[in-house]
Amino acid sequence: MFGLGAGEILIILVIAFLLFGPKELPEIGRQVGKAVRGFKETADDLKKSVEPEVHVIQQEVKLVEQDFQASLKEAQDEINTMTSSPGQGGGAEPSRNA
Repeated sequence: MFGLGAGEILIILVIAFLLFGPKELPEIGRQVGKAVRGFKETADDLKKSVEPEVHVIQQEVKLVEQDFQASLKEAQDEINTMTSSPGQGGGAEPSRNA
């Protein structure tokens, strides 16, 4: 629980008992319990609202990556085609009319 051992929790409880007395401790415990429950509910709500957005963003990133890979492959294929047939692509050699 919050990285505390049994000894630390016991010391905290003894100090709380001395500060607040036996009449106040149950009310303080209820308030702390409500606060922790509220925090957990808020964290769950936030997680539920953020997860779908993250999923949508991940899908968009995958689509962009696939488009990029396809474009890259097209460019590589075009470069390979142009370099494999030097006389036919793009006019790299000037014409010789004599």
